[in-house]
Amino acid sequence: MRRIAVLDAPSNLGLRPPTPTSVPGCAKAPGALRDQGLVARLGARDAGCLTPPRYDPGGWQPGDGVAQAAEIARYSVRLADRIGAILHADEFPLILGGDCSVAIGSMLAMKRLQHDRGGRVGLVYIDAHSDFRHPGNAAVVGAAAGEALALVTGRGQGDLASIEQRRPYVRDQDVVLIGMRPTDDYRMDLQAGGFNVRTSHDVRTQGASRTAQWARSLLSECTGYWVHLDVDVLDPSVMPAVDAPAPGGIAYPELENLLQGLVSGKECLGMEVTVFDPDFDADGVYAQDLVNSLVASLAPLTTPPVTIPTQTKRSSRSRSRRSTSTSKNSASASPDAAPASATSAPVGPPSGPVSPTAVSTAPDSVATTAASTSATSAAVGTTSAPAGPTPS
Repeated sequence: MRRIAVLDAPSNLGLRPPTPTSVPGCAKAPGALRDQGLVARLGARDAGCLTPPRYDPGGWQPGDGVAQAAEIARYSVRLADRIGAILHADEFPLILGGDCSVAIGSMLAMKRLQHDRGGRVGLVYIDAHSDFRHPGNAAVVGAAAGEALALVTGRGQGDLASIEQRRPYVRDQDVVLIGMRPTDDYRMDLQAGGFNVRTSHDVRTQGASRTAQWARSLLSECTGYWVHLDVDVLDPSVMPAVDAPAPGGIAYPELENLLQGLVSGKECLGMEVTVFDPDFDADGVYAQDLVNSLVASLAPLTTPPVTIPTQTKRSSRSRSRRSTSTSKNSASASPDAAPASATSAPVGPPSGPVSPTAVSTAPDSVATTAASTSATSAAVGTTSAPAGPTPS
């Protein structure tokens, strides 16, 4: 079982300033999640923090391209280096962003891995938004976080889309988008590009666990895949602490079932968590809910599989002795019981609690239990049903 290595990537370089005199608060996310005990609760290795450059969009104007592109590119190379070292140690990298532009560094690391090991590496992009704005479909680009998927698939300016001349970092057909809202501005562009998409509505109707199976089947020809999680995929009623909340999202139990299904296989290479903004979480309630959910979601990586001990075969004499002894006990306990037959079969195991095998093979059991710790998760009107696949 791979150990999780938690690496902070608190970059907010890919977002516009919330106001002319402030900076995006998602850079504080790793600290807020650590304050809730995330690293210890996962039993993870602390892989440290990759400090980003200073946030300073300066005098950016529309038409200037992506703001702070040079800083984002340098940071992405350093992030790819750190992720590569974690993978080399046979660990599971869990990257705490930061905004969605950290996906550039993550997918650069995946493209390097693809070059070293052969095969293709896929991307599961869990996000309320497509992040697919690029010069081919928008008059103005500027914030890399809103263009992250376009950049990692090779669209956009070369200093971000073709670092180390590795454009694209992932092919369109090796991307699976999950949780995007059905009204996304770029949904038709994604359809034209042949991307695999399940909207938040699809996740609710098809079921989160089935959606994970669907994603894995689509990427079955890849040697592995990376998971991008923007927490704004959750409905704002349970996760409002994001820069661009979008109604119609999924609930915590659905997120947990989805992630459990994705990380349970060895082909899942790592994961990043982005866009949580502690500036909108003054008392830490949403950070606590998110940590509870991440711990439940990553349980396949932290919980040893249940092993059933092999039962030693008993000799026929031992089985006969056990049968006779049990029959005598039954007779003494019930005076009217019939005498035991000399050829009676061995007594089977008593009926009672479900076996460990039955428990371990129920994919939604962990998430359903853990979801109760997310105090606000039931607030989503259309997704307040218990965890587990929704019947098709």
